[in-house]
Amino acid sequence: MLLKEYRICMPLTVEEYRIGQLYTISKHSHEESDKGEGVEVVRNEPHIDPVHGEGQFTEKRVHLSSKLPSWARAVVPRIFYITEKAWNYYPYTITEYTCSFLPKFSIHIETKYEDNCGDNENIFNTDKNNSEREVCFLDIAYDDIPDRHYKSSEDLRCFASIKTGRGPLKEGWREKDKPVMCSYKLVSVKFEVWGLQTRVEQFVHKVIRDILLIGHRQAFAWVDEWYNMTMDEVRKYERDTQEATNEKIGPVAPTICVSEVSKPSTSRSAPSSAPSTPVNGDPPDFLNVPKDRQRKKSAPEMLTLPEMRERSHPK
Repeated sequence: MLLKEYRICMPLTVEEYRIGQLYTISKHSHEESDKGEGVEVVRNEPHIDPVHGEGQFTEKRVHLSSKLPSWARAVVPRIFYITEKAWNYYPYTITEYTCSFLPKFSIHIETKYEDNCGDNENIFNTDKNNSEREVCFLDIAYDDIPDRHYKSSEDLRCFASIKTGRGPLKEGWREKDKPVMCSYKLVSVKFEVWGLQTRVEQFVHKVIRDILLIGHRQAFAWVDEWYNMTMDEVRKYERDTQEATNEKIGPVAPTICVSEVSKPSTSRSAPSSAPSTPVNGDPPDFLNVPKDRQRKKSAPEMLTLPEMRERSHPK
């Protein structure tokens, strides 16, 4: 298991982001979905926890078969999805990702939100066994994102909110601007396969880092769309958008056939997820086979049956 703690600040308050979080996830899921691909909402219902109290439980299926890189499509079922289960007890949430096709793979995300600039050093009360976790600060304005996900309207170095008067974000904004809040995310990735565990877990964390950065950028870039919404209004928007998204995806046939894939393309694409998963079409380094490796010959290049051999060489 590889454990990292991500800290992502935004020029919002925790109470404001309660609305912004719901709006952003719904809008992004709808935009990134297409026929047979995207985020299908299976369940979205109130949930009461004896420890955390009232909250919301959601179960989603992230369909991404055709959006997988070519090297992955060769080994997974044609109809492939990841199951997301989330328990939202805002400002505390738990999210889990699993895949029935890969039973030894899982992602667990524990999130807490606070009105500060990311200076709470032990918000999760981690024990000594987890004390060596890597802490990663993500800057939504100045950290690089993949070029294919860049939009000038979401460039927070230039964006200024009309309704809040906040932005553009200048260097050092996290320490200087008010208000400021931080999303603390404790992320554990497990891939318990000998020989591949370390490299796969590192690769998945790179994908998660980009997901978190893009999603939090959009939350502030879209602030003027959701800022004056009430909880009832954003819940209605969430329901309407989820229905539209499910219709957009359409029925997905429950098949487990393994499909053949054509020669890998040089184009790069990303699977539709919530937020978008920026995976490119090239296999990770650990799956590359050296081009100069000689191919083993397990059989002669030509097989000759006894009868045919006799006809070609009569006595």
